Parts: sequence; structure tokens; C-alpha cells
Amino acid sequence: MRTGLAALAGAAILALTAPAAASTLITGAEVFDGTGAPARKVSVRIEGDKILAIGALKPRKGETVIKAQGLALAPGFIDAHSHHDVGDYKDRNMPMLLAQGVTTIVVGQDGYGAGPFAEVAAKYAARPAAINVASYTGHGWLRSQALGADYKRHATPAELAKMEGLLAADMKAGSLGLSSGLEYDPGIYSDHAELVDLARTAAAGRGRYISHMRSEDVAFDAALDELLDIGEKAHIPVQISHIKLGIADRWGEAKTVLAKLDAARARGIDVTADIYPYEYWHSTLTVLFPKRDFTDLSAARFALQHLTTPEGMLLDYYAPEPAFEGKTIAQIAAQRGEEPAVTYLWLINRAQEWEKAHPEADGGESVIGTAMAPADVAAFLAWKHTVVCSDGVIGSRHPRGAGAMAKILRYFVREQHVLTLPEAIHKMTGQTAAQLGIAGRGVIKTGYKADLVLFDPATIADHAVVGDSAALATGVSRVWVNGAAVYTGGKPTGTWPGRFLKRGQP
Repeated sequence: MRTGLAALAGAAILALTAPAAASTLITGAEVFDGTGAPARKVSVRIEGDKILAIGALKPRKGETVIKAQGLALAPGFIDAHSHHDVGDYKDRNMPMLLAQGVTTIVVGQDGYGAGPFAEVAAKYAARPAAINVASYTGHGWLRSQALGADYKRHATPAELAKMEGLLAADMKAGSLGLSSGLEYDPGIYSDHAELVDLARTAAAGRGRYISHMRSEDVAFDAALDELLDIGEKAHIPVQISHIKLGIADRWGEAKTVLAKLDAARARGIDVTADIYPYEYWHSTLTVLFPKRDFTDLSAARFALQHLTTPEGMLLDYYAPEPAFEGKTIAQIAAQRGEEPAVTYLWLINRAQEWEKAHPEADGGESVIGTAMAPADVAAFLAWKHTVVCSDGVIGSRHPRGAGAMAKILRYFVREQHVLTLPEAIHKMTGQTAAQLGIAGRGVIKTGYKADLVLFDPATIADHAVVGDSAALATGVSRVWVNGAAVYTGGKPTGTWPGRFLKRGQP
């Protein structure tokens, strides 16, 4: 007994004499807490990976003090829809993200997936990067596991059961839910019943459904109806990936779409959206052919007249002829001396021949297409239930990966006044975390994880453009991820405290 008492006494003495955990006090900042509330002039103390205290705080002996001198302190920005995992985080410092204040990215989008959630999470934990990662389970990945190469059809009951089992396992492991890419192979060949059944499995795991819908242009209304029906029948929150009206014939109709979404919400469907702040997208040459007939000249002509233009289709990646990269269909057609629609089909078929000869490759082409109206982008962004994303990928010619968050703050807040600064920060932090099921982050609150960005609202700016898509944003002073400083003095610190996040867990 005496030995036990002595041990307890010794432990108490050690507890009293042990040095306190290293802490950092941020003073003098305008603190935007991520809820949409106005800024407060308070200090914030972080210790370990958490926010320890907020208020009128005095420095502790020996703690690091950051004098913000009127800069804005916000929760780290959450990229609600990205593909920044492509390349397997080759540069773990993620400078193009940290320069914008991004501390968490959400992947597994558009139906894509890198494998079972538990395996992907374990791989990241073994080699983390500077940012956190959360992920959906891709419908396309599920189909690839169940249907294999014979995917151009509906799933059988046995195949659907296999997909449901894989998704249930992912939900248990912490997936955010189910993502689909219904303009892409193999998702385009699924039927509505398959999606409803899988959405029910995600709902049973308290997840959500996010979709690159079957159409963002000609059949937009039917695609939206499908999404809403899935939400209603599966009793699951549904989100429109990168909402847009990608057809010139319907430019200016954003408010009509938003009225339909508000009506759906009024009858109990929890529908939301994410958006990137650009009028041009990044996808494949084939995405504008819903019937997948790449010999159909009339379909190619329609795409180049109503969905985009020959001048607005710029090749980002073209494995069969790398010299075409950075050129438009109009330029290549002029070089070949033929109608742009003919060139369009030729480019697709040549790329598909290359892909057949290189089955180990992850596709043979990609394109940047101009197809949205600025007024529609602004209207969708201003909708109360829209959050911000980049849909970006490192190494792409599209500037959104390096510029989306900074562009929101420069263009849509400071220059165009589409959003107030508290509204924009809320859409990039607290609202995103709440909509996606990311717990304990996105808000500056005692006990929450210390993912923070310190920036200058008067100067933060994006510099990435199509010709220089990797140009870093400016105006961010410091970034912390899980309490660790990952960006200061205009460059990453070389620390990698990022975590693979599980649904509902900080």
C-alpha cells in the first residue's frame, strides 16, 4: 500500500513540475471564427493540436507570441471538392494550397477512388503531407471492383450486392459517403435504381451523396431531378458537384435553378452545392458526348456551337501528340486545314487508340473548356447553401488548383462584393465542415483542432492563369495545421502534420 501511495505522490509531483506543452499565442488579429459572424479583436492560444483558449489572453512565460498587427485570422480553408491527391502527394509541402490558406482537401470525387478507404487512409498516415485529407468513396471505383472491364451495362443483383458491401465497409472505416461521376465511364452506364440503393447504404452509415450529375448542359434538368430523387428516396443529404450551367442557350438561368433547389429544400430534401470561381472547366474531350458516339459529326458540331467553342477548348494533356498541349481545337483544326468538329472527333479517336495501346496509363487526354456565364457563377456562389471548391489537380493547366480560394477573397469579396468577408470565410470553413461531416474543424472554437490561416484581406490575391497555372497566391502570412506551423514567410516550413480525416471525427 505504501508503495502505491508513494507512486501516486511521485506522479503528482511530476505533474506539478513537468513543463507545460509548447503553446502559441496569436494576438492583434481580426478573428473571423468561421460561423459567418463579424470579426472580433481577441487573442487565440493554440497548444498541441487544439485551440486552447480565445479572449483577452496574456502571454505565458516562454510561449511563442505571434503579433498579427490587424491581419485576419480564420479557420484553415477546406477545399470541398478537389483532385489534389493525384500524384500521391509527391510534394508533401503542398505550396500551392498553403499559399491560399487551404488546410484540408476533400478527395474521392466524381466517382473516382484510389482503393478501399481504410487502405488509402493507412497509406496517407504512413506518409502524410502538410494538409489534412477527407475522402468520399467513388461510385466508379465500386463499379470497377464489381463489374471489371465489362462495365458498359447495368449491374446485376450480385454485382450491386458486392458494391454495397464495399461501400458499407468504407462507411464503417470513415468515408464521407458516396461520390458519383455520371458523365464519365463507368458511372455513365449505371441506372437510377443502382444509385438509389448505394445511396441508401451510404445513408445507413450516416454519410452523404455528392454527384457530378449526368449532365451539366443539355439534360441538366433531368440530371438535377435524378439527384433530388436520390436524396428523397434514400433520405440522404445530396450535393451538386461544381454546380454550373454549361450551355450557352441557358446562360442567365441560375436564379431559376436556385428557386428549384430552394423548393426541394422546403419539402425536406437536404440539397447543397459546391462551386469553383471560374467560367471554364477541366475534364476529358469525351465528356460532351453523352451517347458516347465519337463518329457523330453532328454531335461534335453541337458541342462546339452550344456547349463551348473551338477557341474555348484547350488541350491540357494529350499523350498521343504532346505538341498539341496548350493549343485549342481551333488552332489544331487550322493546322490540319479542316473543320473544328472533324478535328474534335479525330483527337478523341486518336487518344482512345493510344489508351488501348497503353492500358497502364491513367487516360490519354484532358481539356480545359470555357462554358459558363460570369453572372451565373456569381449567383450560384451567393446561394446560402453553396460552399467553395477548386476541383483542382496539381500539375494541371487550369489555374483553379492554385487560385480558387484566393480568387474568392480577391474577386468576389474585395472587388465585386458578391460576398462579405465573413460570408466567404464561412463558405470556405465552418459551412463546409458542417455540410461534409467533418467534425471539430472549420471553426475557431475552444477544443477544436488548430487549423488556422493568418492573411491580409486587403492584399490576398490569386495569380494563377491558364498560361501560368502554378503561380502561387499571395497575401497569406502564416498557416497552421493541427497546431503545427506549416507555412510562414511565404514558403512551407517542411513539416507534415496532416491527417486523413474520418467522417464525424476531428
